[in-house]
Amino acid sequence: MKYQICVSGAASGSTVTASHQLAYDLGKAIAVAGKTLTTGATVGLPWFAAQGAFSVKDREGVSVGFSPASSFREHVTVYRLPTVEFDYINFTGMAYVGRNIHLVRSSDAVITVGGRMGSLHEFATALESQKIIGVLLGSGGLADYIPTLLQNIEAPDVKNVIYDTDPVRLVSKVIKALDAKYATFKHDGTDNGIMHPDTYNG
Repeated sequence: MKYQICVSGAASGSTVTASHQLAYDLGKAIAVAGKTLTTGATVGLPWFAAQGAFSVKDREGVSVGFSPASSFREHVTVYRLPTVEFDYINFTGMAYVGRNIHLVRSSDAVITVGGRMGSLHEFATALESQKIIGVLLGSGGLADYIPTLLQNIEAPDVKNVIYDTDPVRLVSKVIKALDAKYATFKHDGTDNGIMHPDTYNG
C-alpha cells in the first residue's frame, strides 16, 4: 500500500539547524520506499523532508503539502511558503491550527523530528487519532521530550509510538507497523477495499 507518511517538525529554530539532514533523510527514505510524504507545505524541517523526497529519481511515491492558505497566491504572498518540492499542494484554508489537524488526519502515520509547539499539536492529534507514530530520537526539540512526556502524562495508544535514532531504520519500522495494522485490509479489488468493523482500529 502507498501509505501517506507525515513528517512533522519545527519550521524554524535550533532544531532546524541541527537536524535538517535528518529530516532530509526521512523524506528520502519515505520516497525510496515508494510511499507518499505528507508535510505542512512549510519551511524548516518539513521542507527539508520534502527536498529529500524530491531528490529521489523515478520515485513511486509523491510529496504532498498541506498548506494553511486557501490559494496558491495566499500560500506564496501571505504565508511565504515553498512550492517547488511538492507534487501537489492541498490548500486547506484552515490557517496553521486547522491545517495541522487536516494533515495528521489525512496521513496513515506521523514521524516527529525536532519540533516545537506546532509539532506537539500534531503529535497529540496523531495519538488521539490512533495513528502509527515515529519519533526520531536525537533530533532535539519535542522529539527528545516525547518519552518523558508519555511517562508523565496518560495518553491513548502509546503502543503505537515507535522510537529510533536512525531515519532510514525509523521509516522501515513505521512501514512495518502499518503493514501489521492493515494486514487484514484487502486492496486487490476482491472485496472492494472494504474492511470489516471488527478488524479496523482507526
